[in-house]
Amino acid sequence: MLRWIRQQLGFDPPHQSDTRTVYVANRFPQHGHYIPQRFADNRIISSKYTIWNFVPKNLFEQFRRIANFYFLIIFLVQLMIDTPTSPVTSGLPLFFVITVTAIKQGYEDWLRHKADNEVNGAPVFVVRSGSLVQTRSKNIRVGDIVRVAKDETFPADLVLLSSDRADGTCHITTASLDGETNLKTHFSVAETSVCQSVSQLEALQAVVECQQPEADLYRYVGRITVTQHGEEIVRPLGPENLLLRGARLKNTKEIFGVAVYTGMESKMALNYKCKSQKRSAVEKSMNTFLIIYLGILLFEAILSTILKYAWQAEDKWDEPFYNQKTEQERNSSPILQFISDFLAFLVLYNFIIPISLYVTVEMQKFLGSFFIGWDLDLYHEESDQKAQVNTSDLNEELGQVEYVFTDKTGTLTENEMQFRECSINGTKYREVNGKLVPEGLTDDSPDGSTPHLIGEELLFLKAVSLCHTVQISYDPPDCLSGGGDPFSHANGFSSNHMEYYASSPDEKALVEAAKRIGVAFTGSNGDTMEIKTFGKSEKYKLLHVLEFDADRRRMSVILQTPSGGKVLFTKGAESAILPFTTGGEIEKTRLHVDEFALKGLRTLVVACRHFSPEEYIDVDRRLNSARTALQQREERLQEAFSYIERDLQLLGATGVEDKLQDKVQETIEALRLAGIKVWVLTGDKHETAVSVSLSCGHFHRTMNILELLQQRSDNECAEQLRRLARRIKEDHVIQHGLVVDGASLSLALREHEKLFMEVCKNCSAVLCCRMAPLQKAKVVRLLKTSPEKPITLAIGDGANDVSMIQEAHVGIGIMGKEGRQAVRNSDYAIARFKFLAKLLLVHGHFYYIRIATLVQYFFYKNVCFITPQFLYQFFCLFSQQTLYDSVYLTLYNICFTSLPILVYSLFEQLVHPHVLQNKPGLYRDISKNSLLSFRTFLYWTLLGFCHAFVFFFGSYILMGEDTTLMGNGQMFGNWTFGTLVFTVMVITVTLKLALETHFWTWMNHFVTWGSIAFYFIFSLFYGGIIWPFLHTQDMYFVFVQLLSSGSAWFAIIIIVITCLFPDVVKKVFYRHVQPTSTQKSQSLSALQAQALSCVESLCCYQHGHSGCSRLARFLEQMTGQCQASANHCHSSGCSNRSWSDADNFYSNDRSILTLSPIEATHC
Repeated sequence: MLRWIRQQLGFDPPHQSDTRTVYVANRFPQHGHYIPQRFADNRIISSKYTIWNFVPKNLFEQFRRIANFYFLIIFLVQLMIDTPTSPVTSGLPLFFVITVTAIKQGYEDWLRHKADNEVNGAPVFVVRSGSLVQTRSKNIRVGDIVRVAKDETFPADLVLLSSDRADGTCHITTASLDGETNLKTHFSVAETSVCQSVSQLEALQAVVECQQPEADLYRYVGRITVTQHGEEIVRPLGPENLLLRGARLKNTKEIFGVAVYTGMESKMALNYKCKSQKRSAVEKSMNTFLIIYLGILLFEAILSTILKYAWQAEDKWDEPFYNQKTEQERNSSPILQFISDFLAFLVLYNFIIPISLYVTVEMQKFLGSFFIGWDLDLYHEESDQKAQVNTSDLNEELGQVEYVFTDKTGTLTENEMQFRECSINGTKYREVNGKLVPEGLTDDSPDGSTPHLIGEELLFLKAVSLCHTVQISYDPPDCLSGGGDPFSHANGFSSNHMEYYASSPDEKALVEAAKRIGVAFTGSNGDTMEIKTFGKSEKYKLLHVLEFDADRRRMSVILQTPSGGKVLFTKGAESAILPFTTGGEIEKTRLHVDEFALKGLRTLVVACRHFSPEEYIDVDRRLNSARTALQQREERLQEAFSYIERDLQLLGATGVEDKLQDKVQETIEALRLAGIKVWVLTGDKHETAVSVSLSCGHFHRTMNILELLQQRSDNECAEQLRRLARRIKEDHVIQHGLVVDGASLSLALREHEKLFMEVCKNCSAVLCCRMAPLQKAKVVRLLKTSPEKPITLAIGDGANDVSMIQEAHVGIGIMGKEGRQAVRNSDYAIARFKFLAKLLLVHGHFYYIRIATLVQYFFYKNVCFITPQFLYQFFCLFSQQTLYDSVYLTLYNICFTSLPILVYSLFEQLVHPHVLQNKPGLYRDISKNSLLSFRTFLYWTLLGFCHAFVFFFGSYILMGEDTTLMGNGQMFGNWTFGTLVFTVMVITVTLKLALETHFWTWMNHFVTWGSIAFYFIFSLFYGGIIWPFLHTQDMYFVFVQLLSSGSAWFAIIIIVITCLFPDVVKKVFYRHVQPTSTQKSQSLSALQAQALSCVESLCCYQHGHSGCSRLARFLEQMTGQCQASANHCHSSGCSNRSWSDADNFYSNDRSILTLSPIEATHC
């Protein structure tokens, strides 16, 4: 039990050795004193809290907020000593904030628990006690033999034992792990591949020895020892034998595998990051401001305490005749009395730090997050998916993003390859209605006629149909059963009965294109491949496959033709094939390949070589010798491949388009104009990634592409980085793009982090390929922790993107085809990459300006509120007398000034959403937390102090010399003075917010003027009635008496104008002398609205014809908003008209954000 507790707390890891021994089917040795190793169970945990740690952990996180901790201290002080205000004034708001936040975070974590339970409770089949038993995924143990059927995901990391295929292979797709949707072939060892039934597996005696779990998806080192007839046979195990959790079984009926890594020790789970609490830059700024205000509060409290004792040094003030001390007060310790007075002043001034700020911020974030889900521009009709907000704590962070890290497959692309063009023997062709048509010609052959292909064209299509590793799946189950010809069920001209699965999406697109044109690959059986050329069957014997690798960048097959000849077909990148060609139209093909690449197509070059019988014998001998070598096998294979793949006859080239998602190029360009750098992090191959980067506009054709690839050592990597840095300095005029692969990145981050970051920051775009999921997170962390501390955003759609989504300041999941892991672990989820532009440029912009103003305004209005209280102490001998009534103290932040700022923070728009999208540069105006800079904070704070001095001394000047402002000679008292200050303050701070408001809705009008009216009505009722439940009635008739004085009304008007007039002058001056880009856009939008309205009134001539002048057309081109048409002319009767309420000023903007139509003035 103690050991289990230590393991749970992380003090005692379950395994200590470097390797683990797994007994297949948990057949432990029966002899000796064997102690089984302890392994993790198969539960996946993505939640943050448990039922036991929720309360302490959540409270700890919440009291990390300075304001929460501060109010807890104030609450405890109010409980302990006699203070001027009640403990309820601090305790109740604090309890409300803590409770609301805990419920919100608890609900979000409950959703994560629910998702985990779905995964852990999924049904699986396990071989136990000689039979197949159904159990839950969480019950799988290391050593269990698990059965997985077609299209199911693997519930743990399994070593493949056998499949329904005779050769023991299976095909899987790892889309949710590394983003690649292509098919991968995995193998079982020969000794276990024959065990295809439960009884055979039950009799299997085998032991797997392998390394302890590690996060690298592409590395696995182990061995399996199989005991047959008393003899132990040892076979090596590598990544090709391991089936990873999260991958999906394809094109294979069923497999059996032994679980070696389970639960949180599986490679997929090790690539997840621990979910930590994300805090926005605005919240960090708030904490900084709170510390400064805490300093102001302590200064005021200490100064007041010192001055109190300075006054009391004189006997007449220490114990005046009207306020004699008690015996206890006379005998009390001076030090304790000093501390008590200090704490009393602290409580009196504590409203300078408003807990209601956090309540308002929480409400603003929660209510504001609904706008994202309601925005019709972020709704994807095809998939019926709207934008989703998983956490509302980071809304304003969307307006501060400096770096975007995006996945490629499924995020930028649809991952759907389409054949577009090809070049055969120097002639360009395109596909039209299933026929190859030379460039410049049209398809004029009658439908149904068989196209005639000449020898070169036919040979090229045969090469495309045969040089691949494509597998075929037949839709009708068991279509190959019955012992018939496996090829007889495939129809060369119909895709109804079969589906291609390929090791690369390019291969699949090419084979499908050849099939449409008439040369169809119909399947393979063992070492025989069949194609149908316009219905005529041809069978080729597959002799050798020369697999693709990153160094050669090509793959080849050697076949025996139906006539008995030996031929090699090869395809690959042009740089890997053209140098080895000796025949064919080499220069023309090279030009065509460049043309295809300029169109953003993925290019492959196809060639062949015919062998004489003597040449083939030599080739076969070299290949077999290299493949059976025990020493330097890889080097010998490379030598053999190089010897074989030469003297090639060039056949042609292909151009395949990886279909990009809609508007990806425009989105990346908009982000770049907004000052956001885009990095693409992908697990894909280098060539594929670069091709997509070029086609989506991430890399420009004019960009100088720098490469940090295939670095083998630290020194080599450092030297290459220095070379790149020198090139950037020499060519500083042009833009640079950097391509780096996963292996080189590991070396760069290990020793040369600073140098690598310097190169990256000087590049306009960075592409990282062959990235493991945890490497993606490391890159994001590297940028996050750099000295500039930029705000990062990560966007992806697969489980391989979860780590970087969790690491970045803002994580966005794409609701794609690769499961829901990314969406579940993200902060926001959208259906398409193109929606990112509006999410950042519009929603992010609005959220940031709203909450930045909210924070500054809250501090401003509380400085206005509490500074007169501090000044009043100079006039009441620092007796801790309050200037305001306790009800006013409590309601100031809750009722009188709370709603206008809340409504402002929900609906404010500095400029129209359409303008923000069309002018991405406006995003730069709010970058680097500019609206919450120290300068802006200082301005709002000093403004608060200035206004507070005007409130206090303006009222004092009125009443200080002449307190008989009533016609009947009645006196004004201290409560009347305090109420006058409070009245001026409520009106001024409300009108100050009205001056800041640019976008007025009926709700803004209602709460702004309604708050002032509510204050007057409440004060009249509160002071006009004797309330039986109040023990004191200090305010009785005070407000009525104040308002009955004409001098008081005059003073209110004069003081309000004195406060706000300089602010208005400053705004006008800066807008005309130093306008920001946003202010220029506001002015331009207003002018365009007026001009368009005027032009439209001049557009209509007789007979209702549109007669827009050159000015009208110019404005129409500028804005795309001129709606002056003949229909309008008819409807308006050819008279002057202005925009009606029914007209949408921006016709293509469907945002719910625009709550009122934009009105234009009449001309």
